[in-house]
Amino acid sequence: MTVIRARAWTFVFAAALFCAMAETAAAAEWRVDLELALAVDISSSVSTEEFRLQMGGLAIAFRTPEVVAAIGASGDLGIAVALVQWSDNRRQYLAVDWALVHDSASAHAFADRIAAAPRLVVGGGTAIGGALKFGAAQIAGNGYRGQRKVIDVSGDGHTNQGWPNRPLRDATVASGITINGLVILNEEPNLEAYYRAHVIGGTGAFVMTTMDFQSYAEAIITRLIREISGAPYAAYDMPGGDRRDG
Repeated sequence: MTVIRARAWTFVFAAALFCAMAETAAAAEWRVDLELALAVDISSSVSTEEFRLQMGGLAIAFRTPEVVAAIGASGDLGIAVALVQWSDNRRQYLAVDWALVHDSASAHAFADRIAAAPRLVVGGGTAIGGALKFGAAQIAGNGYRGQRKVIDVSGDGHTNQGWPNRPLRDATVASGITINGLVILNEEPNLEAYYRAHVIGGTGAFVMTTMDFQSYAEAIITRLIREISGAPYAAYDMPGGDRRDG
């Protein structure tokens, strides 16, 4: 009986210690209005020039007064943002680490880091599910606690390698993360419908399209303003009767 009681008290103590550590960790996290993981496709379908256009477009966006204004209008705490590069199921990288962006100076500094980021892998398949799983893990362990959490996926193709998208999409959404998409239609004209059905999800989720990488910068500015502001959007009909915000 004494041994059983000792084990019971050990279990209770361990549980209490775990809860206390979890509360301490939560308290130690830096509060922000938004946690935003920018997940950029660098698979085999993306040429060197197209990669440069993506990086250049993102850098331009964070130097744009309208994006800076959206960050300021989103709240008083600022946003935590990071850049992920992804291709196949084995290749996801934190290319630009998490940073707090809250004004013009910090937005320009983050833009400079994006512009300087190298391409961390050349080639590989397209594993959107792997990108979602990696992005969710980065948000979970980044040291910030956002009122909203978003993974922003841009790509030019269907998943052709790795885990199926939808189970990972659903698990990511269930954890409180919204998934938005920016679809480049130069390779697959029907890719927008695929993203709507299999990739995006969560509160206010939406897909934007651009015809090619040359117009990527304009599209990313519009997308960032839209998701940073967190404004509600009308729902659209999904195949099979489902509805998602977008």
